[in-house]
This record gives sequence, C-alpha cells and structure tokens, in this order.
Amino acid sequence: MTSHQSGLTSFARRWIATGAVLMLLGVILGAFGTHLLAPRLEPKQFASYQTGVLYHLLHALGLVLVGAIGQAGGETRWLRRSAIAMTIGIAVFSGAIYLITLGAPRTLGMVAPIGGLSFMFAWVLLAVHARSLTPT
Repeated sequence: MTSHQSGLTSFARRWIATGAVLMLLGVILGAFGTHLLAPRLEPKQFASYQTGVLYHLLHALGLVLVGAIGQAGGETRWLRRSAIAMTIGIAVFSGAIYLITLGAPRTLGMVAPIGGLSFMFAWVLLAVHARSLTPT
C-alpha cells in the first residue's frame, strides 16, 4: 500500500479539520438539545439554544470554507485572523448560550455579544482577505 499526499497546506489542514470537528460537535449538541433538552426547557430557552447551535454550525462550516480558500488562494494574515475570530465566536457566543441553557447564571449572557462581534469581525476579515488578493 502506498502513502497518498493530500497536497493540502498546513493552514488548510488545520482549519478544515477544526471546522469538521466543530461541525461534529454542533451536530451532537443539536441532537442533544432536540432529544434531551427540548422536553425540559421553556420554548424561549429552547429557541435560544437552537440559535447557539445554528451559529455554531454556520461558523464551523465557515472554518472549512476558510481552509479551502487558503488552499486555493494562499494564506494571508486576514484569513488567519478570520479563522481565529470564527473560533472565538463559537466558543464565546454559542458556548455562553449552551452554558446558560444548562443552568449557568444568566449574567453569563453578557459575554455572548462579544462572540457575536467576533463572528461579524471574522466575515469582515474574510472580505478584506478577498479584496487584498491581486487579480490573476
């Protein structure tokens, strides 16, 4: 059996793998919420949890996209920062919602907007990356 090189850069491997693992975690948390939490939560609480899962999944997929963009067009500081901001956003925004749903003090919700800003910043950085590339 011969070994096969993927040809992916370390940047692409790192962020595609991180995004894929975070997608898996998001699917697990979504199923956990639907099957175990929904019957125990008020509708407003469950809707909040679902929002956390949705943003988690969207931005994990965004990380896969960032890795693929880095592979196709090259890594830049803007692209690196976009990936980091998406990861921080998942941890802070979705993480705060998950913890509150599981019983953490509601004051933890005060940090969720920081995660939301991190998501917004990530997309701005991705746009800056795209604009910074020279046309071929």
